[in-house]
Amino acid sequence: MFILAEMKNVTRILPEFFNMKLNDAIAIELNKKLANKVVLNVGLCIALFDIRNLKDSFIIPSDGASHTVVHFRYIVFRPFMGEIIVGKIRSCSQDGVHVTLGFFEDILIPPKALQHPSRFNETEQAWVWEYDTGDGTKHNLFMDPGNPIKFRVTTETFTETCPAEPGLIQETQESSGNKIPYSLLGSINEPGLGVLSWWDPDN
Repeated sequence: MFILAEMKNVTRILPEFFNMKLNDAIAIELNKKLANKVVLNVGLCIALFDIRNLKDSFIIPSDGASHTVVHFRYIVFRPFMGEIIVGKIRSCSQDGVHVTLGFFEDILIPPKALQHPSRFNETEQAWVWEYDTGDGTKHNLFMDPGNPIKFRVTTETFTETCPAEPGLIQETQESSGNKIPYSLLGSINEPGLGVLSWWDPDN
């Protein structure tokens, strides 16, 4: 679910931070720039892991700040395809089941990827799995908001939300015209997946 991404950045340190150790000042700036941002085709950045290498710092004329080429590793959220993850149902709509991991919410399980047969209950605003008990009767299993749910990651989508630049960092959804820079599709249409309480009554 999490990977270490190797990155390179020219980090600008303002004069008021010159009294700090260079590594500490750079760590603050990198986290300020990257934490909770999506890097195109890399994933959602979580936190700085370590700094691998620093080049000589330099000052640009008319700019009192220092600039340092930094090679570093960053903890990034990017599940591999087919990975099974446990999240919580955030909401349901005609589009499917919307899932949250707490720190990441752009996950959708579309209708075709739900347990079969499933239907959307307009009154409850929830998807319902019509489970066949085997004796000719069906038991309605609701997918209610807040329920823990286990799903398999099937698709990831990156979307450019600002002009393309090397090492592009995507804007947040609110500031980019409601475009979602990174989203996942999931599936629960196999035994053992879906709302945890379906398979384990203690959950």
